[in-house]
Amino acid sequence: MTESILRLVDVTRTHGTGETAVHALRGVSLEVRPGELVAVMGPSGSGKSTLLNVAGGLDKVTSGEVLIEGEPLSTMSALQLAALRRRRVGFVFQDFNLIPSLTAGENVALPLELDGLSPRKARHFASDALDLVGLRELIDRFPDKMSGGQQQRVAIARALVGDRRLVMADEPTGALDSHTGEGVLRVLRERCDSGAAGLLVTHEARHAAWADRVVFLRDGVVVDTTGSPDEIHDLLAGAGH
Repeated sequence: MTESILRLVDVTRTHGTGETAVHALRGVSLEVRPGELVAVMGPSGSGKSTLLNVAGGLDKVTSGEVLIEGEPLSTMSALQLAALRRRRVGFVFQDFNLIPSLTAGENVALPLELDGLSPRKARHFASDALDLVGLRELIDRFPDKMSGGQQQRVAIARALVGDRRLVMADEPTGALDSHTGEGVLRVLRERCDSGAAGLLVTHEARHAAWADRVVFLRDGVVVDTTGSPDEIHDLLAGAGH
């Protein structure tokens, strides 16, 4: 059996204590294997974004364990977690998180340069990543000179640059028109087909259809999961999406 790239084991995440405690995740277990794209769906407040944050080591679990390529995140120092995110994990955030003072190429190349790659080599990889999302010609443009959709595609290129084994995206097509959004999902699908693992949070049934499996969250609990196209259609129809 192929080793999972991402594995969550009985993960809980609680914010606060006592009567005001918010249980964002309640005993979630999930595996994503090489070549697999898993979509996560659910109503607002169901725990989808929290799931991404703990899966990538941006937030700590309250209990349970997260493993990336068999390595438990709970045993890693802050420096080790930062190195893991630079080298093996790519994030696409809802609000882009681009650095305004850096060009598109510099934003995409930044994780590679922080990891010690020369600026020349990092720019080469950044150019290739921008080409994947159709923005190679904007490599020297600053974020404030781009549309929201262009900024989103730069953020996606940054998540894909280098040898990222795990790519996680939180509503990555939110700022894009339908045609460009489909193109971005195709890039994510192709990256998974080439051996990476993908975790996609989406509200859109047509976007979830790109995935191999759909996991449905409600109140921090996995309430359903499905794999085949017919099962995905039935699940999404039943969920009202």
